[in-house]
Amino acid sequence: MSSRVGPRAIAPSFEQICSIYERLAPLYDRGQWISEVLLLRRLRRQLIGRIQCRARCRLLEVGIGTGINLPFYPPASVIHGVDLCKPMLERALARAWRLGRQLNVEAMDAEHLRFPDQSFDTVVSTLTLCTTPDPLRLLREMARVCRPDGRVLLLEHGTSTAPMLNRVLHRLTPGHLGRYACHLTRDVAALPGLAGLRVIDLKRYVFGVLALIEAVPPPLAPL
Repeated sequence: MSSRVGPRAIAPSFEQICSIYERLAPLYDRGQWISEVLLLRRLRRQLIGRIQCRARCRLLEVGIGTGINLPFYPPASVIHGVDLCKPMLERALARAWRLGRQLNVEAMDAEHLRFPDQSFDTVVSTLTLCTTPDPLRLLREMARVCRPDGRVLLLEHGTSTAPMLNRVLHRLTPGHLGRYACHLTRDVAALPGLAGLRVIDLKRYVFGVLALIEAVPPPLAPL
């Protein structure tokens, strides 16, 4: 399993991740604009377009960052966002105010969500599994707080379906991990199943590096 999850021995701690993203926060959106315009914006819209509930829908976004996904959520939804980094959350709140969206945020370790079981209709994560120290724990927490008939929606990046590209990603990983706390070689397409979620749709892009995943929480254990 360790080969799928990634090199935990060199993974940054939560404190290191927070420090990295506090430094990146002021320039984060500017640094992402090319990838957003070329592909990610379309995939974000496609992912969040899968949300089925509308009026007063309770949504949780894990690793909300600067709130890049906010324009795509249903207007009547109540959005809760968590992130380790307070400067990122401040930018998410500013974006929500500009868009006129209702957003509640809290600085939180998403591997230990402080929400009751089955609190949300939909739980969303985009480009977060690459950073969190234990992605399986994160996914299990997302499933725990999602209602049984709800959805867990993921847009993530990781290993490619092309072996030659994977060799390049493995070579780049140590430096990228140190600069951005981001693992390039996690098998994100496999992680939801390993965490016990049931994947109902999986689409891959850019030689399989990007994965758009719709999953449901595991069945409730009988009483």
